[in-house]
Formats: sequence, structure tokens, C-alpha cells
Amino acid sequence: MACVLIVKTGDAFPEVIDQHGDFETLFEKQLSTALPEHLTLRVWDARANTPAPSVGTLAAIVITGSHSMVSDAEPWSEALKPWLEEALANDTPMLGVCYGHQLMAAAFGGVSDYHPAGRESGTRTVRLTQAGQIDPLFRQLPERFAAHLTHAQSVIQAPPGSTVLAHNHHDAHQALRYGPRQWSVQFHPEFTAPVMRAYLERQREALRDQGEEPEVLLANVVDCQASSSLLQRFLTFV
Repeated sequence: MACVLIVKTGDAFPEVIDQHGDFETLFEKQLSTALPEHLTLRVWDARANTPAPSVGTLAAIVITGSHSMVSDAEPWSEALKPWLEEALANDTPMLGVCYGHQLMAAAFGGVSDYHPAGRESGTRTVRLTQAGQIDPLFRQLPERFAAHLTHAQSVIQAPPGSTVLAHNHHDAHQALRYGPRQWSVQFHPEFTAPVMRAYLERQREALRDQGEEPEVLLANVVDCQASSSLLQRFLTFV
């Protein structure tokens, strides 16, 4: 049976894991609601000392977020770059999220690093570009939609040949396309509102330090059904 591989690149905060599940579980919950019968979900922890699955055996690849930083160039993370290049050349459907977004961009010739304006956290408005409005994955979304975000690093420079599909006031590269069936997003379509609130609670002090108001951010958290729908729709390209 064909396999959709969830590439685990990190762990959520312990309280998030206890209450809602780890990153891979959040993806499994969302993807399983629309998983065709001919597909199965499999998790591979990229940080473990195990070989990467052969690209040719995979129906699709989904890359999770992480508390690691792409610019730290950890060996396990750097080892993923040629594997992702192979998957792109093979036209394997891919969707990278947060760390996965930044890692894909870096693997394909872009630059990911700390954002000069600091951390972006909370439920924020994201806007489609003209390219995003006609993109086969994104065109189902309204031009402006709410999305859950928590990141200190961003794609600072998009790879040559990539297409910017979404942006907002903080980040010029909220979503990118690299090939016919290869996308990545800075926001978290797998997050629910309770998960987003848990992240904001953990980040209160850091957010205050950069001039944010945690209580306002918490009050503004809403369900993000439009952005979450990307995960289910992605499966239609597998």
C-alpha cells in the first residue's frame, strides 16, 4: 500500500504533547480525515540514526515543524537536503510546514534564518498573491485567511525558480511552490486553536520582551478551517 511519509523534525512542548499529541500526531489527525483507502500514513523521525526511506517508495512527503533552527545546520537536518532534492527531481508530492518550509527553501537554494523583526506568534491574517489565487492547492482559499503561526526563523530569500503563493505584513514568504506538486508553508495548518493557545502561554515572556501583548494574542486565537483544509486537499495531489 502506498505510503504518505510524515517526516518528524522535532517535538512539541511537553504540555502540548500531553494534552494534544506531538507534531506528527497533529498531522495524523488532520490527514486521516481525508486519507484515501489506497494510502497509509507512516512517521519517520529524521533525527534518529536510521536511513531515510527511499524516495521511490513514497507516495508523498509531509515535513513537520521543529523547535530546532535550520540555520544551525544540524547534521540530521543537513542530511535531509539532498534527499529533498531527489524527491523534487522525482516529482514526489511534498508539503513542508514551518521548519519543513524553511528546510525545503534552504535545500532548493534559498536562505532561511532569524527574522529581523523577531518572533511571529498567534492567529494572524495571511494573504494570497496573484499566483496563489490560481495555484491548484491554494486557489480554494479566500484571498485573506486566518492561520496559526509560531516561528523565530523565516525564509529570508526564496529559492530561484520558486513561486511565492502567500505573504503577510511580517513575512514575505508565507507559502512557496517549488514544482508541480511541491509546496511549503510557514504557518501551521495542523494546529488547532487549543494548540495555538498552549504555544502562546509558553511564549508569554518572550512575546512581552519584543513588545507583544500576550493577552491580546490569546484573545485573537480562532479556528483556522481554511488553512487547515490545505492538508486534506494536498492528498488529492498524491
